[in-house]
Amino acid sequence: LDYLVGFSLSPVLWRKIPGSRSAGRVQSVALRLICEREAEIEAFNAKEYWTIEATMANAEKTTFAARLHAIDGKKVAASAKHLESNTYQLIANQKAAEALVAEIKPLPVQVSSVSRTEKKRRPAAPFTTSTLQQEANRKLGFSARKTMSLAQRLYEGVDTGDGPVGLITYMRTDSVTLSSVAIDEARDVIKERFGKEYVPAKPRVYKSKAKNAQEAHEAIRPSGLARHPEGLKTFLDTDELRLYKLIWERTIAAQMADALLDATTIDILAGDKFQFRASGQVVRFPGFMKVYIEGKDTESEEVEGLLPSMEEKDTLAFEELAGEEHTTQPPPRYTEASLVKILEENGIGRPSTYAATMNTLVERNYVQLIKRAFFPQDLG
Repeated sequence: LDYLVGFSLSPVLWRKIPGSRSAGRVQSVALRLICEREAEIEAFNAKEYWTIEATMANAEKTTFAARLHAIDGKKVAASAKHLESNTYQLIANQKAAEALVAEIKPLPVQVSSVSRTEKKRRPAAPFTTSTLQQEANRKLGFSARKTMSLAQRLYEGVDTGDGPVGLITYMRTDSVTLSSVAIDEARDVIKERFGKEYVPAKPRVYKSKAKNAQEAHEAIRPSGLARHPEGLKTFLDTDELRLYKLIWERTIAAQMADALLDATTIDILAGDKFQFRASGQVVRFPGFMKVYIEGKDTESEEVEGLLPSMEEKDTLAFEELAGEEHTTQPPPRYTEASLVKILEENGIGRPSTYAATMNTLVERNYVQLIKRAFFPQDLG
């Protein structure tokens, strides 16, 4: 593939497009993804939709937030993806929203059902090259190239007073497995630092999801888990320490107990036909979340928080009721993290080369990196 794409295409580019320097089996695909996303953004037409938001109070005058969920049993569109489905009804504009508010405001309000469920959350797997690049980009703002060079330094060894010590295992790997020695060590550290209730009954085993995973090495982990980031402050520079801390936390969290969350959903009727819903979740046992929570590329709309205690048939009152305008957003431009993710999902290239690939696209002025997002240039 390198031969077919790079050797055949690069000379054509040199002849036809002044200033172009190269093509390649990974950089050309990455560039195409960035350009196709830009075309989607340019063709995007924003749609307006409204939601009806309420602040309600129970008999004790404790307030909480709720949203209009359904009218006559048909759900109301409350996010951009709902607009694509026919099963949701749309509140299309301010006039429609104001008419609904006027209709709902005088109605009696009472709790129609309360459901409580226990949710479990599992920790993310230990780091591979690609997930380390993604998380360091999301959480620390590091480019893939910077992450790899910092990881290389931590791997090659840092003088901690007793000569150079390699602080992490090899940083080019697709494997999510840990050696039994590392798992035992992690379980000891968890028990000592957090207590035995944070140690799961059985060690956790992870399986790789990548299409063409090469699992010759272990996952990326500290070479000694007893070496806490706090103890290395004097031997590492700021960025090295931040990356080491990320790897240490992810590895420890991967062997910790599940987090337990209590999710509460309260359905509320206004009159006979308007159903409001309030939901919240409370962390009952933090488990691995005490140490580490995986980052996301897009913000989720999960509401955290405690709802007041309520029972069926309880009477409530509106404190506030208003329409809120939303407009749909175009798909986001790729960041280094989301580009690495899609390349890996499609089995394009190797995670060890992604840093160099993205760097090449920027250096050749095919794309620009502005506020961590890729913008294609005319040449690209």
